[in-house]
Amino acid sequence: MATAAATGIAVRALAREDLDAVVAIDAAIEGRPRRNYMERRLAAAVRAPKLHAQLAATDAKGLAGFILARVLVGEFRRTEPGLRLEMVGVRSDAQGHGVGRELFAALAAWARRHGIRDLHTQASWKQHSMLRWLDTLGFTLAPNHIVDCAVAGGQYAPSRDDPVSVPEGEGSAHEIDYSGESGNHYERLARDTADVRSMGPADLADIVRIDRRITGRDRHAYMQHRLDEAMVDSGIRVSLTARLDGIIAGYLMATADLGDFGRTEPVAVIDTIGVDPAYAHRGVGHALLSQLFVNLGALQIERIESVVAPRDLGLLGFFYDVGFTPSQRIPFMRRLEP
Repeated sequence: MATAAATGIAVRALAREDLDAVVAIDAAIEGRPRRNYMERRLAAAVRAPKLHAQLAATDAKGLAGFILARVLVGEFRRTEPGLRLEMVGVRSDAQGHGVGRELFAALAAWARRHGIRDLHTQASWKQHSMLRWLDTLGFTLAPNHIVDCAVAGGQYAPSRDDPVSVPEGEGSAHEIDYSGESGNHYERLARDTADVRSMGPADLADIVRIDRRITGRDRHAYMQHRLDEAMVDSGIRVSLTARLDGIIAGYLMATADLGDFGRTEPVAVIDTIGVDPAYAHRGVGHALLSQLFVNLGALQIERIESVVAPRDLGLLGFFYDVGFTPSQRIPFMRRLEP
């Protein structure tokens, strides 16, 4: 149902009929049209309306702005739902008239109706106008770590591509293996230590099994949703599984798209990664990353990033050890009052 503001702005759910106007607003802001990306986002919301908040602001001239967000269900081992604000755009002649604030107020109301109290987003430290807007809305720095790495065409990197060997008994069974490097100069690569394949729908049961062993919880619905997104919503499918002894021992869910958080360069995002504790210290994590970088290089994806929970020091150490560094993007959060 639309809500009318005192400024003459009405906020309602975004509709398929808004696509052309959304693409035009976004193109004016970013300097290039991203119609395919917008079409996928709208289609994803139609398939899973409870997991997407997509709102439109209208005025006397038509669509004045839009805001897109996704529900966080189990990311970063969450136990409570959250909402990730991924895109907001306002028509050039409507900027400075409170359209963005009205959209955010409607998004916050949507979150409260769905039992969500935490809002998350991120922005580059160079996006000064976005940083000011987030500040006025009450966002603060989030404790999560954003890390990224240049793909560099998937070229050989010893810290990532050399196979690893960890002495028996070292490290935690719940951490992805991130030991030293061996400098084998291409004789044998990390991705050769496991049978790494593209992920498919038939892999769900094994992915849920591994996740249960890592987290101690059955998150079948969440993993089903993540698999569906990896298979359907992403512009490019880059999710992988790794097999040892004929059994799936690890998985990596990633998307490669153009559009979230105002990004204009090709970026891949690692959403979820896990290794069966029974196969720890056998280089499964390295094998997955090694193959992922090769695949992304062939697809001409320039960078890859991930978000790590503040207490997941094992995963953070793994990413740093294979060449990731702190990102130039900053995580923010906003707690909503009941």
